[in-house]
Amino acid sequence: MANPVPSACCVVLAAVVVVYAQRHSQQDSHIQYERVGADVTMKCGSMDWDAAVTWTANGTDIDESHLNGSYLILKKVDLTQSGQYSCYEGSSWHLKYQTYLRVGTPPKEPLLMCRSNNYPKGFYCSWHLPTPTYIPNSFNISVIHGTKEMVCEKDVFPKNRCHIRYLQLFSTVKYKVTLTVTNALGKNSTTLTFDEFAIVKPDPPESVVAKPVPNNPRRLEVSWQNPSSWPDPESFPLKFFLRYRPLILDQWQHVELSDGTSHTITDAYAGKEYIIQVAAKDNDIGTWSDWSVAVHATPWTEEPKHLTTEAQVTETTSASTSSFMPPPTTKICDKGAVVGSGAVAVCWTAGLVLAAYGVLFI
Repeated sequence: MANPVPSACCVVLAAVVVVYAQRHSQQDSHIQYERVGADVTMKCGSMDWDAAVTWTANGTDIDESHLNGSYLILKKVDLTQSGQYSCYEGSSWHLKYQTYLRVGTPPKEPLLMCRSNNYPKGFYCSWHLPTPTYIPNSFNISVIHGTKEMVCEKDVFPKNRCHIRYLQLFSTVKYKVTLTVTNALGKNSTTLTFDEFAIVKPDPPESVVAKPVPNNPRRLEVSWQNPSSWPDPESFPLKFFLRYRPLILDQWQHVELSDGTSHTITDAYAGKEYIIQVAAKDNDIGTWSDWSVAVHATPWTEEPKHLTTEAQVTETTSASTSSFMPPPTTKICDKGAVVGSGAVAVCWTAGLVLAAYGVLFI
């Protein structure tokens, strides 16, 4: 006779697998977008209002206090309540409805900027939202020159930028750029109108180098290169604006240069470290670029020389010699040069000292 216990175990295991599959099946699934602070009501698919159901959020059972019949009621939802919501029929746990709740906001007016950093080839426009919406947004941009709509080629990266090629140079007709942003909760837009020349703004100069000038304690030699994005510096030359200051001060000094890519600072403080930046602008149109990456330099300083005078040499030699000499002794007095009995006593004393000194070495 077969053992009934393994068969019963198999039945229970199969039932668990079926329930798990039902709870994780993707029946009647979609995405639901709701505004932050809104009251949200979810129906359990086609189930009646008075049907016995169980709701889960991201796999966790939801308390029955949030139910109105078979409906799920969420009051004043916030961002933390985004997630997957599922509804199961009674105790059978048969999945009847599933949705992914996305809580967010409608878009505010987008920020749009257009600029030509490679004049006269064209210009680009970039945009972003002032605040996040927490849900997907789509952007649509239109560029009109006079009565003609132009193509704005979107970049792969960054995604919020596109390029427009000039069809006609030195045109006095204005450009009109409109950007519209849309998401599931609303849409917004903004428009820019501008002349061709008004948006010309080069990139900052590149490869800025500052070096001290030998034997000149108040000079610094500064050099740089045209921005690589500026396509024709011969036909459309740039002018430059140099600023510099010692690190110990906050006030900048400025020099505007109409040509060339180098300049010598002649009024630097000797021995003080300087910070230096350069900006660029088309000679005739547009606005100044942003400042270049800051570089640091210190003017030339003379290295101290270790000089030795003749007096120092004599003093050093004397000190070295005396250190190897025995202590000085009193000379034996010349009787002819001695005057008075006191002097005779001194002479005899000196003689006795010398005699004792000699005995030590016998």
